[in-house]
Amino acid sequence: MSFGPHEPGMPLRRRSRWWWLGPLASATIFAASLVVLWFIIREIEPGALAGAFANASQRQLGLALGFTALSYLLLTGYDALALKRLGLSIPYRTTALASFTSYSVSFTLGFPIVTGGTVRYWIYSPKGVRASEVASLTVIAGLTFWLGLGAILCACLFYDSEGVARLARTSPLVVQGVGAAVALGTLGYLAWIASGERTIRVSGWNLPLPGLGITLGQMCLGACEVCAAAAVLFVLLPGGHNIDYPSFLAVYVFACLIGIASHAPGGLGVFEATMLVALSRLPYEGVLGALLLFRIIYYLLPFILALVLLALNEMIRRIRRRER
Repeated sequence: MSFGPHEPGMPLRRRSRWWWLGPLASATIFAASLVVLWFIIREIEPGALAGAFANASQRQLGLALGFTALSYLLLTGYDALALKRLGLSIPYRTTALASFTSYSVSFTLGFPIVTGGTVRYWIYSPKGVRASEVASLTVIAGLTFWLGLGAILCACLFYDSEGVARLARTSPLVVQGVGAAVALGTLGYLAWIASGERTIRVSGWNLPLPGLGITLGQMCLGACEVCAAAAVLFVLLPGGHNIDYPSFLAVYVFACLIGIASHAPGGLGVFEATMLVALSRLPYEGVLGALLLFRIIYYLLPFILALVLLALNEMIRRIRRRER
């Protein structure tokens, strides 16, 4: 579980021999990002895109952009909490750059441990962060997401069991049963964490898990971030849909889980299909247009910005090397 050669105790000669792996992986991901970006843009029908934007009001677009900015701002807290647990002091501007670019790239390309971890290593390694620490940071940040997702899903399933049951075409008892299972799993993890220092060991690689205090902070932060991301799509839905936000939030979380299970980058296609089925009582064209705008605003625009920031960061780094 390592993205590079900078490990303690490793011979200097070996470190020098494999120094090129980090830059090569970064360059490969950057090139793959450009290819994926091209295919995404090529598949978008200009007429469908124009229609989606025409049907959305300026207020909807403004709110969607605002919630997107809030979501990615909260994502920087994932890295900040992970760095705190690992005892690493990194300037926030570096943390924000690493978090934003790694999530923007991994959301689009998928395989977050590889893609997000490599982008993080590219940015954090000049600050003295080792590859094993980047790997730990990536896993702890992912844990924040899952804790927040579980907390939101549990709250929504209990808060509006009947509304979720109508959308899922099942009974409220089934919805409450799923909520109870999620709650028991979350409480069990919290009790396990609170009982002492916890470390996961995988093939000689040690991952120190956050204690109860940081874990509760992870859960709150993750829940807020999931709510902000879901709000981006919620405000883009056609007016008069008569779906309250908690019910929609439960459907959104479920669609995210299905998308993650599919291993499709960003849940592309799978997420949209799940939402279309769950929101089938709404006008198909309106929901499809909202999903298209959501994909562009929440995924495509940050992805493009991340590529620009990564390119600028590399240019600045090379200029500084030449000046030295």
